[in-house]
Amino acid sequence: MLLDRLIYMANQIGRVFVTQGAGKAAALTADHLIRFWDPRMRGEIIAHLDGGGEGLDPVVREALALVRAQGKAGTPPARPVGSPAAAH
Repeated sequence: MLLDRLIYMANQIGRVFVTQGAGKAAALTADHLIRFWDPRMRGEIIAHLDGGGEGLDPVVREALALVRAQGKAGTPPARPVGSPAAAH
């Protein structure tokens, strides 16, 4: 999946949970990412965070740190983050 799409989706999820209160938003976002995102998606966006995380909202940055702390960081990308997948 393209990185810009992952960033957009993660930020949208985080914005939904901000309505639950600042104290809960990161934990709820992290829970959603763990439950519903493929490990490859989590791995790619966490690799992006490690590279500076440009475009990620603060609640998503915090959520991704929680995902990593829970040992659910996923599968690191086999290609450079943000590069198009190889054509078949």
